[in-house]
Amino acid sequence: MGKWRKYTCAVLCVSLAVCFAGRMDAPENVYASELTNDLIKEKEAEISDAKELKKQLQSSLTDIKKVKEELEQSKESLKLYVEQLDGQLATIQEKIADLKNKIAEKEEEIAQTETELEAAIADQENQYAAMKQRIRFMYEAGDTLYMEMIFSADSFGDMLNKAEYIEMLSAYDRKMLDEYVATRKLVELYMEQLEEDRAYLEEAKAGVESEEASLNSLIDEKKKTIEQVSSDIDTKEAAIAEYEAELKEQNETIAMLEKIVAEEKAKLAKENRIKYDGGMFAWPAPSYTRISDDYGNRIHPTLGVEKFHNGIDLAAPGGSAILAAYDGKVVAADYSNSMGNYIMIDHGDGLYTIYMHASALYVSKGTWVSKGQKIAAVGSTGRSTGNHLHFSVRLNGSYVSPWNYVSK
Repeated sequence: MGKWRKYTCAVLCVSLAVCFAGRMDAPENVYASELTNDLIKEKEAEISDAKELKKQLQSSLTDIKKVKEELEQSKESLKLYVEQLDGQLATIQEKIADLKNKIAEKEEEIAQTETELEAAIADQENQYAAMKQRIRFMYEAGDTLYMEMIFSADSFGDMLNKAEYIEMLSAYDRKMLDEYVATRKLVELYMEQLEEDRAYLEEAKAGVESEEASLNSLIDEKKKTIEQVSSDIDTKEAAIAEYEAELKEQNETIAMLEKIVAEEKAKLAKENRIKYDGGMFAWPAPSYTRISDDYGNRIHPTLGVEKFHNGIDLAAPGGSAILAAYDGKVVAADYSNSMGNYIMIDHGDGLYTIYMHASALYVSKGTWVSKGQKIAAVGSTGRSTGNHLHFSVRLNGSYVSPWNYVSK
């Protein structure tokens, strides 16, 4: 009897140690198999979702031809045309930002899936190696192993116990085979998911390129239209009058904002009073120092006559950062037909800075900002014929040269 027990233990140890060295016991294997099957279902659902998202992405891209056709109907009124076109620019900018966020998220998902795939492949290789060992052991032991175990039984009850043990071993082998098949299926699904995710990533990147091309196309269209309207008027008197009315409207808007601020300060008296300490301003468009149009009298680019330019135009790519020139309080963050998306900051003691034609605004009225803080993105909204920042400085109700406060 002692000899039989030693033999049984030896068989059990060899079967389990050789076949499943370092692996989970039977109940945990059942759990692992269920977990793998759950992952398979999860991955199949994710692959289906990825395919659907790719279709949605393709269908959501801007139909630039349709947009231009719709804009044609508003060209009779340049003001209406600019407002509608700026609305389209804002929509496209939002799509580009959304696509870039999706690209970043998808790149993270792909990195995670690649890690999970590596783990699944390692698991599959370990399972395959264990199964080969098990098959080799069974081959070397031959068909006589189980027969010897049965016929060496001391009693009928002992024989039933051994038969049950043999059945358990067979069931265990079947579980391991099923788990291996499931793991292999999971590996295939990880690979398929990676393929779909990478295809989605490429579609998203192509979408960004397409939307940026649409954005630039609309800006070019806007430039041509504004220039065409100006050149179509022989004497240009109407265009000049319109330009002067536009400047008057800007000045009235700015003056009104200054008046509101002054009234608020009067009410607050000494509380929260902003003081300008005389420091130099930060360059509002970092890394871009080319001045496309300077402060002072200049020949207007579309009217062809000498006009006063109340700020400096900084040539910069669309979407690049606009920074607050100095500490202060945002008194306006709004849209106007001429200024486009603009921001006005109170720096105290009657000193203000104004930032025009932004593609996006990142601060709102009432926000306190610090020198060098990102407040907006360069664009071409309002009466603008290309991406740039129009930067103005006002002191005690009048425009002054920005060069008194900022240097390259």
